[in-house]
Amino acid sequence: MYICALVGASGTGKSYRAIRVAKEHNIEYIIDDGLLIRGNGVVAGKSAKREKTRVGAVKTAVFSDESHTFAVSEALKENKVERLLILGTSDGMVEKIAKRLGLHGIDETVYIQDISSEYEIQQALNIRKTEGKHVIPVPTLELKKNFSGYMLDPLNILRRKGLGDYEMLGEKSVIRPTFSYIGRYTISDYTIYQLVEHVTRKCDGVANITRFRAEKSEDGIRVEMDLVLYYGYKIAAVFKEIRNAIAKEIETVTSLNVSGVSLTVKSLSLKSDYKNKNEDFITT
Repeated sequence: MYICALVGASGTGKSYRAIRVAKEHNIEYIIDDGLLIRGNGVVAGKSAKREKTRVGAVKTAVFSDESHTFAVSEALKENKVERLLILGTSDGMVEKIAKRLGLHGIDETVYIQDISSEYEIQQALNIRKTEGKHVIPVPTLELKKNFSGYMLDPLNILRRKGLGDYEMLGEKSVIRPTFSYIGRYTISDYTIYQLVEHVTRKCDGVANITRFRAEKSEDGIRVEMDLVLYYGYKIAAVFKEIRNAIAKEIETVTSLNVSGVSLTVKSLSLKSDYKNKNEDFITT
């Protein structure tokens, strides 16, 4: 296996430049912050950016956990990877990652100062320091199930081929990790409830919310809710509308991933003088 390393201090723009370096070296697979990435997808691993502390993030990035190491190592074998790009903050770090994954030493090293100007590096450092932004070289939708922090923006990476002509290299995600350089970012359960209540009460057929619970997990937030519905509505259709509304509202407003919405009808209620638009509505 040919192994190339991209080395630069934290926050200098390695992940931003990774896809371009891989393209120029004819490399399909990238290891960045604990993830094995191919093209626009995560093949194996877990993101260091999902850890709650910087120390935990570093341990994940260098594959300190045996099960994490084994999963990525097996994925490299199963996919018969011939060329690999490893990102790290130092020569020692990329060499340690290669050793942990059972690979030989680094064949070639590219340093961030060789491919970025001083201005670009300083700009990246300032954004990291003042806004806490990180880049991960996979699309937001692909990243969500491997990440527990906060999605900020998708980012398309283009390369100029000629005058007015650009080649699409890939999509990246701008995120803020669970640990932050500019302070903690916390959303209370009550805030989640207010968002859920706001959109749920707008859905046709909902009379009342009798119980609410938000459960945080590694892959996002799971919402559980007991409801009273108005008599005459198709329950399955009402549930589908509520689930879609909740997922859209939470993910749009908070950027948190919704891993599931569990709904239970506890009772039905009659609504006087109600006129349903559906033809199959039964009035009593």
